[in-house]
Amino acid sequence: MDDVVRARDAALEALADIEPDYLRETLDDLLADAAVTPGVLSLVTARALDPDVDPDDVVDRAAGVQLIYEGLRLTRRLSHEEPWESAATAEADIDADMDVLAAEVLVSRGFSLLSHTGAAGAAVEVVRAFGRDQTQRNREGIAPEAAVALDRSLEVDALELAVVAGTTAVGGDPPAELLEYARELAADYDGEFPPPGRALPETTADRIADISDRAVSATDR
Repeated sequence: MDDVVRARDAALEALADIEPDYLRETLDDLLADAAVTPGVLSLVTARALDPDVDPDDVVDRAAGVQLIYEGLRLTRRLSHEEPWESAATAEADIDADMDVLAAEVLVSRGFSLLSHTGAAGAAVEVVRAFGRDQTQRNREGIAPEAAVALDRSLEVDALELAVVAGTTAVGGDPPAELLEYARELAADYDGEFPPPGRALPETTADRIADISDRAVSATDR
């Protein structure tokens, strides 16, 4: 099983007990076409740092990262589109309400998966940063380029959380250079992660391993 399938399946499995069925189906639809770059990066990071790591020991963390990102991404879209103002029918209004509930469930379940891991604090900070950024972004008179930069912060924060989740899964903390690499990856995507099936560059694992080796060497001096 490749990392894209593993990350998506884990995220779907984490939501399997959600009721009512209509809400779970909404969540499943959101994840079916989602780019799973954050979840995949968690898996790749753990394996790059420890080639012997059991994927089953990391997959819940990957799902947690992915769900938090998807929930916040949906919240961002709803904040920008304000679908209640344009809803032409009662059904459209209900769909918008369902999306809000779905976003809350995604973030909540993601937190649950990360709450007892070394990535818990980082997950909290991602949500806090998102709230600050979107509050600032929605202020009147903000320059368009500033609004774009604030929106893109979510992708940066999601990939930083991913490397934290992957690193702590194998018993360590990410060095500053690894967090910087996560920010570089997010910048390369220009605010949007690639379509499903093309999650990360092929060199990602090698870069992560190299960064880790240099950090360990520097510590041993």
